[in-house]
Amino acid sequence: ASVEVLKALADPTRLQMVGVLKRSTRPVCICDFTAAFELSQPTISHHMAKLRDAGLVDVTKVGIWAYYRLAGHLEPKTRALLDVLV
Repeated sequence: ASVEVLKALADPTRLQMVGVLKRSTRPVCICDFTAAFELSQPTISHHMAKLRDAGLVDVTKVGIWAYYRLAGHLEPKTRALLDVLV
């Protein structure tokens, strides 16, 4: 895994968010993260931006909401790392 991926996953909140996305069968709305993690929308958006910049998540905007899912193009070694971590 790249340094960017490891840096993104080093934060416990982001690691938990990736776990939620990995277990989800559908894209997850940022509003669902704010409720589940009891964090503000700007804080959740900041964490998601770090995950997106590392190539770990994909985002789709629908109206005012952003929906996230685990990136479909992850390298096998990154997927293996996620299998161990989350």
